Amino acid sequence: MDIPKSNAKVSQIIEFYMHSESFRRLKNTTQRDYAVHLVAVMNTPVEGKDLGEYRCNKLKVRHLTQAYEHWLTVGVRTANYRKAVLSTAWKNAMRFDILVTNPISSVKTLSSEPRRVVWERDQIVTFLNVAYSDFNFRSIGLIVHMAYDWGQRVGDMRTLTWDSLDLEGCQLDLTQSKRNAEVHLPISNDLCQMLQQQKEDFGFQKYVAPKPTPVAGAYVPYPKEQIYVYINRVLDEAKLPRKLTAMDLRRTAVKEMMEGGADLLTAIQVTGHKNIASLKNYQVNTLSGATKALAARGNKTNE
Repeated sequence: MDIPKSNAKVSQIIEFYMHSESFRRLKNTTQRDYAVHLVAVMNTPVEGKDLGEYRCNKLKVRHLTQAYEHWLTVGVRTANYRKAVLSTAWKNAMRFDILVTNPISSVKTLSSEPRRVVWERDQIVTFLNVAYSDFNFRSIGLIVHMAYDWGQRVGDMRTLTWDSLDLEGCQLDLTQSKRNAEVHLPISNDLCQMLQQQKEDFGFQKYVAPKPTPVAGAYVPYPKEQIYVYINRVLDEAKLPRKLTAMDLRRTAVKEMMEGGADLLTAIQVTGHKNIASLKNYQVNTLSGATKALAARGNKTNE
């Protein structure tokens, strides 16, 4: 691909990055994430035209600030992520001496507060009952069930394949997509029964929880950007609050492990984190957890 000039459009700088060696070295999942958000960046309306149509040598901090404000309507994390991936594309151009300065770095960002939402046990039961009662939502139910039971990321459950499961031995052997960590987890009886039923219906193809109808003649996983739409449909049907999200299931599982007495070294055998400090983002202060901690202190003082 030809190297752009300093007066190239923002879209050309982004395209140049997406054809670069730096981009090709990213994991496939990261490439897809970057691509989705870079397209959104280019299509962001700023003062009457898309951001991608602006010439880089004419782009001002005010334009980028307006784009960031637009991204905030989706969420702080999304806005910060889009700013970061655009800056990555910009810095790639700087390494080729196409651009000299980075106006993106002057855009003031908001800090994203750690999410603390957890599911209650009865909410999970209600969700699964509704999902499993409708064949069209069975795969969604399985994704939620697996993410909760195993404390894994929704993305890995969404794309899970049958070759990772040993239903006779009731075991999951998974290589996580984010950090390539390997985890080996038992399958509970309830989940194993649902997986066996699912295999009877969908065992002819590779995905454990695909969309129930084929796309272009093939069964495929739920797209990352669509799965939450289906989860919200089940939440509405189950009359559960929309504040609950699938990504909260991993935090819920960690909280329950801790309250059940698991130490951090044990918990990372499930989550796949390389060090216990990484579990800090999953820490949730609860009444039951505090009650156990204070009771333990009381037991010590009574010895």
